[in-house]
Amino acid sequence: MQAKHMPAVPAASVLIGMHTQARDYRRLLLLEEHMARWTHHQRTSTTLSSASSDEQSKPPVKSSLIQELTKATKPYAHLMRMDRPIGTYLLFWPCGWSIALSADAGCWPDFTMLGLFATGALIMRGAGCTINDLWDRDIDAKVERTRTRPLASGQISQFDAIVFLSAQLSLGLLVLVQLNWQSILLGASSLGLVITYPLMKRVTYWPQLVLGMCFNWGALLGWCATQGTVNLDACLPLYLSGVCWTIVYDTIYAHQDKLDDLQIGVKSTALRFGENTKAWLSGFTAAMLTGLSAAGYACDQTLPYYAAVGVVGAHLVQQIYSLNIDNPSDCAKKFISNHQVGLILFLGIVLGTLLKSEDTKNQRRSSTAAAATAYVPLPQSKPDVIS
Repeated sequence: MQAKHMPAVPAASVLIGMHTQARDYRRLLLLEEHMARWTHHQRTSTTLSSASSDEQSKPPVKSSLIQELTKATKPYAHLMRMDRPIGTYLLFWPCGWSIALSADAGCWPDFTMLGLFATGALIMRGAGCTINDLWDRDIDAKVERTRTRPLASGQISQFDAIVFLSAQLSLGLLVLVQLNWQSILLGASSLGLVITYPLMKRVTYWPQLVLGMCFNWGALLGWCATQGTVNLDACLPLYLSGVCWTIVYDTIYAHQDKLDDLQIGVKSTALRFGENTKAWLSGFTAAMLTGLSAAGYACDQTLPYYAAVGVVGAHLVQQIYSLNIDNPSDCAKKFISNHQVGLILFLGIVLGTLLKSEDTKNQRRSSTAAAATAYVPLPQSKPDVIS
């Protein structure tokens, strides 16, 4: 049996086949390598994303603590009116006026005292707001502008507010005891006005008068703190001027709530003056300027002081005669602008006191020269000789 003859395969074909198989094998290896890289990438991405999600799921301890503290203290800051510092400014300025007026000729006011009184104004203004809101929590809930206050809206309980008030008064006492004992007694004597003021709107149309007596106590206390006594020639007209000023700006403030006050039965000078508000406020402005002039005269003040008094008068006149008592926004704007009144007068007092040194020296020279001119030597008689 003869063997079957197999056709011969050319060598070139064999080589081409081997090359093709090698190329396919390399492609397979590259594909496996790409698959391995892709699998590794997916595993890495999954690990990172899971780690990231774990980190995000963990609560930020420090940030959360700050948020909780902010949330807890915000109602108390609102109770103190920290968002409305105008009340602190208005309480401080009479103190600043008195301290600056009591400075020696040619000297700056006592900056330590100014700092103490500024701190005290911040604390006691907050305490006054807490007392006011404790008395008025039921009334505030019925007034559009005040119904969001912490006590009226229930954010703070009455007990918590009383505890907070105790802390405020303790801090105020801590500031007060830094002064001399005369000032401690004088400052403590104003606490009755602070507590009873919120009740005045229930019994009289002149609660702004009582507020003025309370808010301007610093006009007496500032001088006493620096000098150990109260110079009534200077401090009394300054105090009465401050009371008149308070009646002006707080009457403007009260016009914001007059419609609600009428419905509730609360009294104010805004309701008492009514359509004659501008005439009444003009009279109190004139009384204020007269008192300031008298205080300056008692302190031998100089030109910058009286110039400041003139600017203050112009500022108040502009306030009054551009006032729209039926526009709450305009009333609020005019009320807030009284911060400028206090600052202008303070700067006038400081500059006037600094210039007093030269005037005092000139006055002394003049008086010395006049005394020397008026001096007439007496003739000297010879002693009698007894013979």
